[in-house]
Amino acid sequence: MSLAASPLSTGRAALLERLAQPETYDLAIIGGGATGLGVAVDAAARGFKVVLVESHDFAKGTSSRATKLVHGGVRYLAQGNIALVREALHERTTLLHNAPHLAQPLAFVMPSYRLLDTPFYGVGLKMYDALAGKAGLGATEFLSRSSTVKCLPTVRQQGLKGGVKYWDGQFDDARLALALARTAAAKGALLVNYCPARELLHEDGKVTGLVCEDVETGTRHTLRAKCVVNATGPWVDLFRQQDAEALGRPVKPMVAPSQGVHVVVDRDFLPSDHALLVPKTADGRVLFAVPWLGKVILGTTDTPRHDLAREPLPFPEELDFILTEAGRYLTRQPTLADVRSMWVGLRPLVKPQDDDGENTKKISREHTVMSSRSGLVTVTGGKWTTYRAMAEDVLSECFAIGRLPHRPGGVTARLPLAGAPAETAVHHRMNQVQGLHSYGTDAPAVAALPGADEWLADGLSEAMVRFAARFEYARTVEDVLARRSRLLFLDARKAAEVAPRVAALLEQELGRDAGLDSFRLLAAQYLPG
Repeated sequence: MSLAASPLSTGRAALLERLAQPETYDLAIIGGGATGLGVAVDAAARGFKVVLVESHDFAKGTSSRATKLVHGGVRYLAQGNIALVREALHERTTLLHNAPHLAQPLAFVMPSYRLLDTPFYGVGLKMYDALAGKAGLGATEFLSRSSTVKCLPTVRQQGLKGGVKYWDGQFDDARLALALARTAAAKGALLVNYCPARELLHEDGKVTGLVCEDVETGTRHTLRAKCVVNATGPWVDLFRQQDAEALGRPVKPMVAPSQGVHVVVDRDFLPSDHALLVPKTADGRVLFAVPWLGKVILGTTDTPRHDLAREPLPFPEELDFILTEAGRYLTRQPTLADVRSMWVGLRPLVKPQDDDGENTKKISREHTVMSSRSGLVTVTGGKWTTYRAMAEDVLSECFAIGRLPHRPGGVTARLPLAGAPAETAVHHRMNQVQGLHSYGTDAPAVAALPGADEWLADGLSEAMVRFAARFEYARTVEDVLARRSRLLFLDARKAAEVAPRVAALLEQELGRDAGLDSFRLLAAQYLPG
């Protein structure tokens, strides 16, 4: 059953009116990505008074640029990190259950070109199944050569010995972020995008809130809070530094960003319901070919970066690696001319921290929660699959340092997210083109809006644009075409073509400029030069 019978309005004027009220919140969260939104849902579900501010759009950064996989982390088995894999497998099942319209099981096939590959990887994946236990999505299978080709019709057959098939999950990351935002709002939280935190407030050496600014009007708001959470992903060091300066103490950076590049090609490169996984390419990296929303995602890379660009660009050698390696395993070599879109996400990799006076709590290799002497709680690292567990860890830290009174957890383990139908009611797959089915139980509300039968592109109607403006916090053409619809991530040229019509609809709905010119420039960056 859906979280709410009808969608909750996200009208900007009403949100800003609430933001202007003199209020002391239990929790103020900086950052509207997976982690911050997850914290907002958990805290609001426990009855805390929550406010969240995001400098750009929800999931604008890393959280909309994932490989779209909900996974337990097969590679950690080789490292012996059993606890981490078990936690991720548990959270994988929870996510698929709480948002079945946006996250679903996906079969992966590892083709084997050496006789020992099938048993070597198969044994490890059988362990993966064992760790999942009742949370497993399907049994690992050893495949013959012919069965491998049946699963992956365009796999390179020369030298093919067989393969291994196993199960993980995939999802629509940006739309899941929106579902989290809407779920938190339905639980009473106030969430405002395009409202960056400008400074932290301190009294007697303790952080007591923040000052944020509505970028559309320039109006500043002072938000008082018992606890402040810094959940800004790769950008957490900006607020850690500000906090440290207020206390007169130096602080060491905790994030070393790396970037992951993804390339999108047409489905005929891999016309299958199965994903292709190469666990070890010629240079030791991992390669995916994942069917998603009518296209195929190729990736990914893991390259260090020394800046924090909001729209990082791929390095030429990264594109060359992805296309060249894909050509080694597919019957047809993709070229730059075949690229429909490409995107880059920054990963906030956590540096080991020496003792510098902070109470550092290493939750796992994947994410870190720490609190400063002022009480600023920072969380970074991690992955989408474990966002809910990360949120619980953040609130545990808030309790441990005495900034919030303890309240029992586990409240989000069986909390359907906005639009979630019963799992048995889902009849589409994530590799199908996005459409009305992507809205789950909100589909009737979308279909009731003007323009439900007026299609701008496959899977995008005028009504969907209106729904994004009225109920999904959308403010710009980019918000609609990058994150409410995923068209920019799937076909940047097509996104640029329909952008003027989207802009006109948004201007009708919002009464403001929708950023058409800036979107055109952005769309050009999603294509090879």
